[in-house]
Amino acid sequence: MRSAVLGLAGGSGAGKTTLVNGLASRLGDDASVLWFDEYYHDLAHLPVERRAVVNYDHPDSLDEALLVDHLDGLLAGRAVDVPIYDFASHTRTGRTRRVEPRPVVVVDGILVLAVPELRRRLDLAVFVDAPAEVRLARRMDRDVRERGRTAAMVQSQFEATVAPMHEAFVGPSAIHADLHVDGTGDMVANLDTLMDAVEHLHSSYLHSSYLHSS
Repeated sequence: MRSAVLGLAGGSGAGKTTLVNGLASRLGDDASVLWFDEYYHDLAHLPVERRAVVNYDHPDSLDEALLVDHLDGLLAGRAVDVPIYDFASHTRTGRTRRVEPRPVVVVDGILVLAVPELRRRLDLAVFVDAPAEVRLARRMDRDVRERGRTAAMVQSQFEATVAPMHEAFVGPSAIHADLHVDGTGDMVANLDTLMDAVEHLHSSYLHSSYLHSS
């Protein structure tokens, strides 16, 4: 039986990762996760000062072809090796993490619904929304704590690229969502909603498999 593919998109800091981690915890060995953030192009060929000014919120900064190839591999029942990205240096480390095919594959990223090749492979498209001030505060906390940024760097990047790219690409992609989730809402309730949707997908797939085998 083919895996069910769930795509979660929304602005940086909207709450996607928290939801995906919650889903992965509930689904356990039934779920694999692909994070679009792991598919940034390797910028090791650029001087450090040039890497710092790249627009990482534009679709061109991401290796969407590799993500699609990996998703297709999982859907064909093959394990894939996802590149491990170093956000502090904006380079791929040369290491990978093995992702196995599972009944549910979750794809997370701000631009998941902005890429037609990804959208065509989704069984359920989810958009997580949150106000700009909430997204900035969450991004500030994450990038300072986990990605080696200063508060000033985060603020500057948000104003220069994050907010404009949200208006140009991320926000408009919400029109493709089957389900909209409030990223500031009750997390347990949001997870319950997503789990209900995933279970509905499974029921539909099982019914379809039964009909094709009858």
